[in-house]
Amino acid sequence: MASKPGALTEYPWTNFGAWKYTLFLPYVAKAVHTNLLGGHEADNWCLHMLCVSLLRYLHGQVWMSLSRCHWLTGKYRIQTKGINFDQVDRESAWDDYIILHVIVATLVHAVLPGFQNFPVFWNSQGILILLLVHMGPTEYIYYWLHRALHHHVLYNKYHSHHHASFITEPVSGSVHPFAEHMMYTANFAIPLLGTWALGGACMGMFYFYWLFFDFMNAIGHCNFEFFPPWVFRVFPFVKYLIYTPTFHSLHHSHVHTNFALFMPLYDYLGGTADKISDSLYEQVREGRQEKPDFVFLAHGTELLSAFHLPFGIASFAAWPYAPKWFLWPLYPLTLPIMALLWVFGKAFVSDTYRLKDLRTETWVVPRFGFQYFLPFEKQRINRLIEQAILSAQEKGVRVISLGALNKNESLNGGGTLFVQKHKDLRIRVVHGNTLTAAVILNELPKDVKEIFLTGATSKLGRAIGLHLCQRGVRVLMLTTSRDRFEMIQSELAPEHRENMVQVTKYQAGQSCKTWVMGKWATPEEQKWAPAGTHFHQFVVPPIQECRKDCTYGKLSAMQVPKEMKGLRSCEMTMPRGVVHACHAGGLVHALEGWEHHEVGAIDVSRIDETWAAAMKHGFKPVC
Repeated sequence: MASKPGALTEYPWTNFGAWKYTLFLPYVAKAVHTNLLGGHEADNWCLHMLCVSLLRYLHGQVWMSLSRCHWLTGKYRIQTKGINFDQVDRESAWDDYIILHVIVATLVHAVLPGFQNFPVFWNSQGILILLLVHMGPTEYIYYWLHRALHHHVLYNKYHSHHHASFITEPVSGSVHPFAEHMMYTANFAIPLLGTWALGGACMGMFYFYWLFFDFMNAIGHCNFEFFPPWVFRVFPFVKYLIYTPTFHSLHHSHVHTNFALFMPLYDYLGGTADKISDSLYEQVREGRQEKPDFVFLAHGTELLSAFHLPFGIASFAAWPYAPKWFLWPLYPLTLPIMALLWVFGKAFVSDTYRLKDLRTETWVVPRFGFQYFLPFEKQRINRLIEQAILSAQEKGVRVISLGALNKNESLNGGGTLFVQKHKDLRIRVVHGNTLTAAVILNELPKDVKEIFLTGATSKLGRAIGLHLCQRGVRVLMLTTSRDRFEMIQSELAPEHRENMVQVTKYQAGQSCKTWVMGKWATPEEQKWAPAGTHFHQFVVPPIQECRKDCTYGKLSAMQVPKEMKGLRSCEMTMPRGVVHACHAGGLVHALEGWEHHEVGAIDVSRIDETWAAAMKHGFKPVC
């Protein structure tokens, strides 16, 4: 919102939410009636409005995806700070102007005599007229209107809403209050009406002008400089006809310069061109790439999670992941994507952010969860992880944290494979599970005397069991393997060994109200827990919540410190501002500057130290 919102700030359909898209239904009905049911509409207006709107949506998505592909645009980013969830939410209604344009154009089409029955074919002379009218009246009027909107009264009531996006994204250019967009719509109608008045109108002019407008608007707000320097060396006059991303970025950072719509000519004539426009362009085009200090190495889960990446669907990525119904039509697109990644893929940057002085990135191994369980994929996945580790080391990364299945014991021994293979690694390889264990241990009641533990011989189960036994807590370890049980029990001092008890059936936990689940349990197995039991969990996926008389914990997670800047997407099913405990564990490792690798079995002696370090740096447990 603007700092002091004025009249007509909200769109008439603001409170509709997602139901605003029902405004397209009359167009759908008319298009169906005209094209399938024998109806008549001379220029098939409604069908064309639907088609051009769809193209505008696709155009916006392409630009958003492109701008967020860090491996493509990162070197030439203008503002390197990240955006936050507030901006994502504010810009989630970026498409309101598309609906507005369709409605206004339809009203004019209906009431203005002669503004109907447009020929479908292309009129090159008409398009030339349209461009000339845009370059003249529309650009000129916009320049002075824009300057007026920066008067403190109008700025506070309206235009400050747009400038709340200091770091812009391609859709930022279409985020304005309703009253402001109405003024723009009237101005941008001049080329269309002028072309019609001069006899050059065709249906193609709506497609061309609206998509041309969107394209140019995205250029100014995409936040990466892609214009090659040779263009301005060979054609110096171009700098007055087409703005660059750096040119308009200065309007958002310096505010009272570079007011032009798309043509800097008017700023040079009006004396408002920013003096550093050229030097900033040259500086950005030299290329700059901030070297990360920390990398979290993630991977895909299910196929539809591909759209939850930051460069997938921005508003979708900004909420905890769930396979929404509206994504199912996109499911076929995941198959060719998966096939391409399977053959040619390597780990790529999906997101960047900062924690205090730590430059951090999330990289993604181009594999989905089910592929980790295919025997023939094991070697290839390990090769991808190894390449990511070595690439990160080459970039100067100090710590790389292996997320989810990238540290699977059966895959690479929790990262041990890479540390043993490369004895001279300068980068620290971390699985982060020491903090995961600490989170689980610290969510248990302080006065707990006994727990029932499943997944007891796993990496986390072993560490939890040993730590609790050392504290004098009785641990009922569910395992059928006597050898594994005795191996873990032997790690305890003699005076603590009696606290660790092997059990082989779920019935053994029927008198214990604290169950720690590291293994999937069916409803039939859960029934042995007494009423009032709380199920603490480190099993993926979480167990089914089938007992109404019991409570269920969530996967171990940490709320990030308030110093974390640039978070704009959720880490899969985690809430906003929350990461898996193993991710937080890697961050703590980097913040502390610890020099040891954290791979393989969890060092129980470091659990309390890791927890204390996480608390010191501002992490908070999420239970």
